Amino acid sequence: MIIALVGALIVFVLLFIDLLTKALAQAFLEGAPVGDMFLGFARLEFQRNDGIAWSMFDKNPVAMTVVTALTVVMIVAIGVAYFTVAKKNTPARIALAVIEAGAIGNLVDRLCLDYVRDFIHIDLILPAYTCNVADMYIVLGAIALVIIILFIGKDAAFPITKKWRAQAKAEDAEAARKKAEKKKK
Repeated sequence: MIIALVGALIVFVLLFIDLLTKALAQAFLEGAPVGDMFLGFARLEFQRNDGIAWSMFDKNPVAMTVVTALTVVMIVAIGVAYFTVAKKNTPARIALAVIEAGAIGNLVDRLCLDYVRDFIHIDLILPAYTCNVADMYIVLGAIALVIIILFIGKDAAFPITKKWRAQAKAEDAEAARKKAEKKKK
């Protein structure tokens, strides 16, 4: 029960931050001249994104309806994964909560405004990309989740510590022993 509350708290705090930054960006940056680059690769520049990444599908209402429906399905699937697949993996749960906050943040924009508010223009990616805090949650959460699944904990595909590898090996041996006992009966 506590872990569910922690996950909900993470989602709500990150969602609040996302929606607040979008509202501030729209209030102060919409129609403003484009600012200078920050550290040579990013600047604040408000844009209304009627599509998805790089404004794909922005002139296609059918595709955007499908994208919105898939976003809802993804939000539900992440919630289910939080309570099932990742129930014993706290780092994975945190990563899922971060991704969930980003997905909900962009869904709120899409449903309430019919566009997503983007305001962080990044020139490191070709072509240049304008995103928002929710997009960063999704990307960084997904990267963290992949790293966790591959390397972190005894249930990882490739556990990076000897302790985790030993725990996984012991659990596999115990499962094999139980299976062998069951066959004998």
